[in-house]
Amino acid sequence: MTRQTLRDRNQHVIGYIDVEFSGRQVLRDSNNHVLGYYEPGRNQTLDSNYHVIGNGNRLTTLLYQIW
Repeated sequence: MTRQTLRDRNQHVIGYIDVEFSGRQVLRDSNNHVLGYYEPGRNQTLDSNYHVIGNGNRLTTLLYQIW
């Protein structure tokens, strides 16, 4: 698994994207709470309750909803 750290313009950590071995991406906020998922096989972004947000990778839109 790999982790990408997301930072704001002042270099404060605002979240993380973890890429699992299956290719699924998990978005976490700076407190490590899951905000959503991107399923590449389905090409869909899901929120933390597995509701479809839209087609394609829209994970960062979930992060900006809390800011």
